[in-house]
Amino acid sequence: MPVAGVAMLERAIGSVADALPGARIVAVVPAGHPGLWQLCRTAAAGTRHDDCVTAGLDLVAVAGGATRNDSVRAGLDAVGDAEHVLVHDAARCLTPPAVFAAVVDALAAGARAVVPALPVVDTIKTVRAAPDPAIAAEAVDSTPARSGLRAVQTPQGFRRAVLVAAQRQVAAWPAERAEAVTDDALLMEMLGEDVYLVPGDERALKITTELDLMLAEALIAAGEEHS
Repeated sequence: MPVAGVAMLERAIGSVADALPGARIVAVVPAGHPGLWQLCRTAAAGTRHDDCVTAGLDLVAVAGGATRNDSVRAGLDAVGDAEHVLVHDAARCLTPPAVFAAVVDALAAGARAVVPALPVVDTIKTVRAAPDPAIAAEAVDSTPARSGLRAVQTPQGFRRAVLVAAQRQVAAWPAERAEAVTDDALLMEMLGEDVYLVPGDERALKITTELDLMLAEALIAAGEEHS
């Protein structure tokens, strides 16, 4: 998907390279998508595409798996012996360097798991089946206090050995339990690890809808991305 004329993955690779110069970048991509593989090969060879500089990167591409956890394990296998790893969603391709820095700093201070997060501004409801389905399918069950809610982003940072061990455990879980792990921070929670929070950034939005794409392109047009 192009974002203001540049592939989302290319923008994501560029933002990681800008934030973490010299770090190994592992792109986990679908096996059956030759265009993404070629993009990674071009980036590793060194290129400049508009405002995305991807020259001189330690970049490798690996094939993802059938599930999210399979893909994370494939990426971890290609990381090498780094002490820390960051798991990042390419759909958050405008994540500013300060967010990466905050995660890295928390890891350096001793965190084994850390995620960027923002306060929730909407009122959130939990739901239950409605007592009268002829009116609507769902009804409000409860309303958690906003003060205790956070919306998490990526990159999520981990001590590599801890995440590798956790993912090995997931590989042995029944499929239903494994598929309930929607991110690696949740996996850490399930295994009793403390997950620290650092400030996120509204520009690190996850581009999943047409409205998200419009907002991302408006940020780029205004020169607000990565600043």
